Amino acid sequence: MGLNVHRVHSPTLKSIILLLALCTLSDCYDPLDPNGNISVTFDIFQRTPDNGYLARVTLQNYYQYRHVDKPGWKLGWTWANNEVIWSMSGAIATDRGNCSSYSGSQMPHSCKKDPTIVDLSLDASQNRSEHCCRGGLLSPWSIDPFYAFSSFELEVRNVGDNPLGQAPINLTLMAPGPGYTCSPLLDTDLSVSSDFGGLRQVPVLRTWKSTCAYSSFLANTIPVCCVSLSSFYNPAITSCRNCSCGCREADKSTATCIRSSSLSRSNEDNTIDEMIECTDHMCPVRVHWHFKNNYMNQWRVKLTISNYNYNRNYSNWNVLVQHPGFTQKARTYSFNSTKLPTLGLQDGVSLFWGIDYYNNELVHSDKDGVGLVTTEILLDKDPNSFTVSNGWAFPRRIYFNGENCEMPLPDTFPMLPNGGSILRATYCGFSLLYILLFLALLLILWF
Repeated sequence: MGLNVHRVHSPTLKSIILLLALCTLSDCYDPLDPNGNISVTFDIFQRTPDNGYLARVTLQNYYQYRHVDKPGWKLGWTWANNEVIWSMSGAIATDRGNCSSYSGSQMPHSCKKDPTIVDLSLDASQNRSEHCCRGGLLSPWSIDPFYAFSSFELEVRNVGDNPLGQAPINLTLMAPGPGYTCSPLLDTDLSVSSDFGGLRQVPVLRTWKSTCAYSSFLANTIPVCCVSLSSFYNPAITSCRNCSCGCREADKSTATCIRSSSLSRSNEDNTIDEMIECTDHMCPVRVHWHFKNNYMNQWRVKLTISNYNYNRNYSNWNVLVQHPGFTQKARTYSFNSTKLPTLGLQDGVSLFWGIDYYNNELVHSDKDGVGLVTTEILLDKDPNSFTVSNGWAFPRRIYFNGENCEMPLPDTFPMLPNGGSILRATYCGFSLLYILLFLALLLILWF
């Protein structure tokens, strides 16, 4: 028999409708990623003689730019009856619970009514299952589809009268922090695997599915990044707004500041202190957009991401930029990039991320300077819309690792100098010089 390949289905219509109903008041919908969600699929693929079943649980990240970072996802639910997890592979339950009613050499993996499951580390050598053990990390779908999903297997007993059990309730997802709302696990089309080299289709016995959407309102996180702007035609730099990510300490003579972060694997609202460089904006990350050159048919931008953290590297970072210029062809020199589909937006949206083994890790700051990555972007002009006036050359929104960056106020954007509303590409200056020289030559010849 050939290798079984598990297929991950897209969210069902019923689950999406329920999820939208849950998220109406909590801004789960994102026009920059209208179909984004994390799906949880619960497949029962075998009955067991001990009044139970074997199941495979798969987390699939359908977000185009939002990824699950360290310390990784944490999945929880409540059993509908008196089920216990007898064994697991590819993940572990964080609490064994009260298993005093069982005796003998073999005990359940977890007797908790509401177990919490976490992924195994990347280097786990035992208790592995297929597509497991990624340290709880999930890549964005548009960057790396293979690492955008993870699965684990479990044996469930005490399922009651129904040999295929009853769907768990109250599904929760931390990825890694709060902000995710999950629809109920509902029956859906059966997942299908294949054997005999793909010649035979084998459906599972039962499939439940839920979709989880992120809301920054529910997450209530402290901003993590801000945006600064500059241009070749104005010497002034538009800095990040003061207190974009909190206000600095009263003692302005200090070089480092303590900043609280909300990433935690516990159920309590604990925080983790970060050591960052003391700045007026107090953001761990700054994204700088510099309008560098204006050519006849193209224009050039320099994009720089700076890490002000002293104790944290950002591995597999990404930056999302909403800008009308990205409706045209663009070339990126030092980052990977792709354009993303949007819904109801006239602007283009581009996603940028690092190149493996070159700049896919945004290193921390140290006493010698700020850690940063940078690239230049060459964009084609749309002759019907391109203009450098009224802030057109600057982004509408920027996200870092899926978090909305604090933008400067529009009235602080770098402005054109007096009379600059008729500023054209730099080649126009040379053309005017040639015309003046030609006219001067004609005058000399005439006289």
